[in-house]
Amino acid sequence: MVEGRGQPGGHRSRLVQGRTQSRRQLPLNLRRVNEVARRDKTTRFTALFHHVDVDALHRAFRRQKRRASAGVDGVTAEQYEEHLVANLRSLHHRLHTGRYRPQPVRRVYIPKADSSRRPLGMPTLEDKIVQGAVAEVLSAIYEVDFLGFSYGFRPGRGPHDALKSLHKAIMTQCVNWVLDADLRRFFDSVDHEWLIRMVSHRIADPRVLNLIRQWLTAGVMEGNEWNETREGTPQGAGISPLLANIFLHYVLDLWAHQWRRREARGRVSIVRYADDFVLGFQYESDARRMLDALHERMGKFGQTLHAEKTRLIEFGRLRAIRARDSGRRRLKTFDFLGFTHYCGWTRNDRFILKRKTQRKKLTASLTRIRRMAKRRMHSPITDQCKWLSRVLRGHYEYYGVRCNFSSLRSFYREICRIWYRALRRRSRCGMTWERFNQILSSHLLPVPRITQTY
Repeated sequence: MVEGRGQPGGHRSRLVQGRTQSRRQLPLNLRRVNEVARRDKTTRFTALFHHVDVDALHRAFRRQKRRASAGVDGVTAEQYEEHLVANLRSLHHRLHTGRYRPQPVRRVYIPKADSSRRPLGMPTLEDKIVQGAVAEVLSAIYEVDFLGFSYGFRPGRGPHDALKSLHKAIMTQCVNWVLDADLRRFFDSVDHEWLIRMVSHRIADPRVLNLIRQWLTAGVMEGNEWNETREGTPQGAGISPLLANIFLHYVLDLWAHQWRRREARGRVSIVRYADDFVLGFQYESDARRMLDALHERMGKFGQTLHAEKTRLIEFGRLRAIRARDSGRRRLKTFDFLGFTHYCGWTRNDRFILKRKTQRKKLTASLTRIRRMAKRRMHSPITDQCKWLSRVLRGHYEYYGVRCNFSSLRSFYREICRIWYRALRRRSRCGMTWERFNQILSSHLLPVPRITQTY
């Protein structure tokens, strides 16, 4: 089915409220795409490429981070912005005349908390602009299709929404078993052919499909060496999160939703954020059958569950009461989105799901801050205070959930120690705690606080 005309003349830049799950603002032309997708979920869109116009490219450029590292061509956002209008018009012309070719992704490696290295892709600026514009068009379609328990990399949704949904499921539904699952090397092992077939369920525009194929096979540059990419989506690319969600929508979400309706005897709840997902079960038999079926399902599409990060544990109110009455120790915990979740009790002796900052995440954050504090050691104290204040506010904004105040306080104290050691190292006369406390009284750091009240 042909989607239809483009934007009405004279209203190209006007934005309207799009009726997507995120309630985000959509341009007029994408609102119509969204309405067609919502009206018939079997519609295949054959005319989408004309929506990638100069206005869409301009919006995509404005979403780029100005300090992001350059790709293989070395062009930064500041350089590109000097002749922005001419550059975007040239890019638009090359796109619609078939002369645009994606560049290889520059690959770098960043350290992980377990001493390993995570590969990170850095596309060129123009590739990120085009990917952002195409992703905006595709999101207007797929936001209609994505299920409610999918939260990762979606407009208007974030990790705290997933945490809130998980908290509600465990506190209000009959959850006795939790399956904490994680896919091994998901972004590096996505099968290209399967992915294109899945995108083709909704997208029939050959120019859009050809662009996606070119991005997937553009290759990576490590130093001066080009390597072919036969599978996976390049991490760091603007289109990768959407493509990953499309892949998991068909491989996992739809299948799991049908499985719990047809196969499960009891209640089953699901929360997914990117390739991390948690399932809650009422009965152990359902949980074990789901785990076996999940291994088989992922294997059909070239995916494997991470053996160390995938666990089935007793969890929930009834199990916690039984464990306490029988004199057993506290039930096992599980990690999700940077938090360790565990069963706890209120002062009124009522069950509550508690969360604290995951130890591995906390250690990695402090290690990174120590390294940066050493680099900033000779900066003025006022500048150091501003930097540490930003670090603390960002930490509180994400980790400031109920029952986690002790972790926030520990983080604050450790930041103070890091600052003290940095100042003592640069001081010729020696920095005492008395002198440091005087500095803290005149250069206040944000104190721990709870920012997320759900």
